[in-house]
Order: sequence, then structure tokens, then C-alpha cells
Amino acid sequence: MKILKPTLVIALLFLAAGLSLAVCGPVYGQTARSNRLSPNALVADLYRVHNQKHSPFFQTRSRALLYKYFEKGLADMIWKDAVNSKGEVGAIDGDPLYNAQDMDIKKFAIGEPGYGDGKARVNVTFENFGQKKTIVFILINGRTGWRINDLDYRDGDTLRGYLKGEKR
Repeated sequence: MKILKPTLVIALLFLAAGLSLAVCGPVYGQTARSNRLSPNALVADLYRVHNQKHSPFFQTRSRALLYKYFEKGLADMIWKDAVNSKGEVGAIDGDPLYNAQDMDIKKFAIGEPGYGDGKARVNVTFENFGQKKTIVFILINGRTGWRINDLDYRDGDTLRGYLKGEKR
């Protein structure tokens, strides 16, 4: 039985490792582009986390959670309201995703996006205590993908308006 020199063993190990890398090739994660959600998928994901009690609204732990769903300007306004209200009622005095303080939601549906003027609009419809409601999510597409730019409550009020103190 022939004994190999340690330097030869190390060289063979490096050669084997190099060959396996060359044959298998590099493995890359998903690109940011493939992780981007469509406008209605982003809205659906926001409702999903919100309903699981992980809503980005009213929390002061993570600005990144806001930036995941909202464009920077709106996210910063939401953050400022949450921080300044210090756990009390701020400019948003109800649930912004249902535009209500009390809820008994039925017949909830997220529509397909409509596109125009460089924006996407996604209608969310539901009944709250038997009253039909529609909220229009207005989204813009930036370098990080679609983000919510505003919520139009279809009664003259918007989320941006609430945050600016312009509630009717």
C-alpha cells in the first residue's frame, strides 16, 4: 500500500473542489425582480399580514415593514403618525384598510389592477355591517416594485388626507 504525501492529498482535494464547482456552476438566489409582487398581490399580502395581527400600521418597531408596502413618502407619514401618537389615537382613528373603527367584514374581494397614468389601481370591496364598501388602492411602480401611494375611500377622504389632517 502506497502512502500519499500530505501536499499531494491537499492538491487533490483542491482539484476535486474546483472540478465540482466548475461542473455544478454557481448557484444564485432569486433576483429582486422575480420577488416583486403584482399590484393586487401586494394589496393581498398587506391584508394577510394585517389580519394576522402584524399590520405595519400603528407599530413603531420597523420602518422597513412600511417600506415593503408603501412608497417612501406615504410610509414616512404613517411612521410619523404612529411615533407622534405614542400609543394613543393619531390622525388615523380607525382601521385604514377597512376605513372603519368597528368591523364585521363579509364578501371581501380584491380586484384585478387597472393601469393608467403610470399607476395601478386595485379595488377592494367588502361589506361591513351590511354596508357595501370599496377602497381604491393607488400604486406606483418604482425601482423596488409596486408600492401603495394612497388609499381612496371613495367618500372624498384618502389615507394621505387623513395623515395631513384633512379628514371630512
